[in-house]
Amino acid sequence: MDLFGYFNDIMAFFKNPIWRYLYYGLIFILIIVWLAFVYWTYRDAKLRVESQASAIFWALVVLILNFLGLILYLILRPPEFIDDVTERDLEIERMETLLDSEGFSCPACGNPVKDDFLICPYCRKKLKSSCISCGKPLNLNWKVCPYCRNTQ
Repeated sequence: MDLFGYFNDIMAFFKNPIWRYLYYGLIFILIIVWLAFVYWTYRDAKLRVESQASAIFWALVVLILNFLGLILYLILRPPEFIDDVTERDLEIERMETLLDSEGFSCPACGNPVKDDFLICPYCRKKLKSSCISCGKPLNLNWKVCPYCRNTQ
């Protein structure tokens, strides 16, 4: 056999209908993956941006530009989910409220105590002393009672 005979045998092998079905199957799988990327982009953009139009825009970019659009979206998308940003802002607001509130904590154990407690009810650390004359709570370093002017 000559060289053309081998070439014809190879071409006859690839003209088998199974190869055409494999080719169509591969194209079908690539289309499914492409549409899955479009859906994933839409769903992810909806979680990261507040406007529905922006999520649709990014899904159309991936639909039109295919993998290049997906890469563009991955580069330009917001780094955080809206829920994470909201949760962080609420946590910051809660911490600011706690810091601004009148609540005190025990310097020894850290449990919450009221401003007029003389001792910590959890660890029994002395927090304040009481005035000998009027009985009001005084800071430990005060020399005179600001309520009755009695010296300690």
